[in-house]
Amino acid sequence: MSGFLGKPVWMWLGFLAIIIALLAFDLGIWHKDDKEMGVSESLWLSAFYIAFAMAFGAYIWWAYETGRLVTEDGTHAGIAYFTGFFIEKALSIDNVFVISMIFGFFAVPRKYQYRALVWGILAVIVLRGLMIALGAALVQQYSWVLYIFGAFLIATGIKMLVVPESDPDVSKNPVVRFMRKHMRVTDKLHDQKFFVRQPDPATGKVVLFATPLFLALVVINVADLIFAVDSVPAIFAITTDTFIVYTANIMAILGLRALYFALAAMVHRFQYLKYALAMILVFIGLKIFWNEMVGKLNPAISLGVTLALILGGVLYSLWKTRNDQPELRDKAAE
Repeated sequence: MSGFLGKPVWMWLGFLAIIIALLAFDLGIWHKDDKEMGVSESLWLSAFYIAFAMAFGAYIWWAYETGRLVTEDGTHAGIAYFTGFFIEKALSIDNVFVISMIFGFFAVPRKYQYRALVWGILAVIVLRGLMIALGAALVQQYSWVLYIFGAFLIATGIKMLVVPESDPDVSKNPVVRFMRKHMRVTDKLHDQKFFVRQPDPATGKVVLFATPLFLALVVINVADLIFAVDSVPAIFAITTDTFIVYTANIMAILGLRALYFALAAMVHRFQYLKYALAMILVFIGLKIFWNEMVGKLNPAISLGVTLALILGGVLYSLWKTRNDQPELRDKAAE
């Protein structure tokens, strides 16, 4: 089959088929009935997704070593995949606190949260694909765009190091205000439904209403898109191979949805991880300038530094907060 974004179409279709099968299994079998996901189930399901992502990465590594997979920029496909996967996984942890606040604002019970997150994956698959395709096109046509990516990553990392974080006010979110102004929205949830038909208070005619669950889904995906502004350039700094960038992104996000319910309960324990993430962004940004001005840095060094910073950030956070009491409660559990 003819190529698409540097790879045969069958590779893209095969990967999408795998993702759709996983989501179908997740929604149709594993979570066929709405129920609250506990920490234990969250960890087991997350372990499954991580193991699957590792197995897929092992296949990528094997395919590259045997010549069945060739990257567009000559980077080692296996090393690039795992580096991108770990960077995306670590950066996505920041999403957990924001997602928890969004669910709390819309008073979404835990038993409906996971289904909303999994449906959100469908939007992520499309939105991330569009962002990555746009980024790949820019890099291919204008190689100097990588310098912009590098400068942006360095600036973002420095900002994370020196600027204190502030809690976002969901009620003032422009997306929420726009949707409430231009859509009919119910005052309360209707189980797991995103839309319901009910009489319009003004006319008495039965019309379609969005539910708060749908608003939560939209706001979460907009937040994910904003977080992608950091993560996508970071992976492009590792490799410009579109297939590796996309698969590493999606595989990392799939597992995060399952891990959310365990992380949300202990997100306060990772408050120092942001400094490690900031240093990763600065390192990756500097790596772009090094590659372009000095020579290509050994990909194994990038993977080693990334893993060392993530592991160091996690261990230091757990040690530093070992005696702390949780200050951030998951309001959705109420």
